[in-house]
Amino acid sequence: MKYGPKDHTFAICAYKESPFLRECIESLKKQTVPTRLIMTTSTENSHIRSLAEEYGIPLFVNHGAAGIANDWNFAYHHCRTRLITLAHQDDMYHPDYVKYMLHDLNRAKHPLIYFTDYNELREGQEVSGNQLLKIKRLMLLPLRIRAFHGSIFVRRRILSMGNPISCPSVTYIREHLPATVFIPGFKSNIDWQAWEMLSRNKGEFVYEKRPLTWHRIHLESETSVSINNGNIRAQEDYAMFLKFWPKWMARFIMRFYIKGEESNTMER
Repeated sequence: MKYGPKDHTFAICAYKESPFLRECIESLKKQTVPTRLIMTTSTENSHIRSLAEEYGIPLFVNHGAAGIANDWNFAYHHCRTRLITLAHQDDMYHPDYVKYMLHDLNRAKHPLIYFTDYNELREGQEVSGNQLLKIKRLMLLPLRIRAFHGSIFVRRRILSMGNPISCPSVTYIREHLPATVFIPGFKSNIDWQAWEMLSRNKGEFVYEKRPLTWHRIHLESETSVSINNGNIRAQEDYAMFLKFWPKWMARFIMRFYIKGEESNTMER
């Protein structure tokens, strides 16, 4: 076995005073295969510190440059294990996330990242089949075939039409990745930019079709805030499409992509 529980760390990225942080921690504590937990933040406060102390989780405070990419890189670099999952504070993890992650990675030859399908949480209710989720699952359909996990062509074609990979569901195989995964600059497409960069490398994008995470959609979430700021989001989406397509094609795709993203807000 290449990877075991001792090789993995959940790094919980905490920010301000999320009312959902405890639920995230609880879902990680309830893993059927326990692994290491740390918590990082650039907005230290009594809420974050008290939860870290209550659950016995080491807390690391980023006093350096602010921004989501810098916060994620800070969390990533404070993990000392070969496998790293950046747990987003508003989201939740299936009790068998680690179990399936280790199983799938031990079947892979040279994995770069591992990620799973996901469901949404909206106002406390689980949503498993809205339009956005159906589209993302359709985009990822080729990766249900293990033989395609290592295909640079297949994953770049998938990413050329949008970002169907749920960032909280991703486990990073540190030894196969560059020292810095996230590039500061973008506000909303930091993860898509990372997948595009990594998609050029030889290795596998290991996809688990089981929905093993829950992504929470609420008005204060980074996803909703960035989408509601339509100008910035549209500029970043267009910049990403230009990494795959000529300008005329990127503009054409944008017409449909913006409509699909609107379902990620609470107004719908």
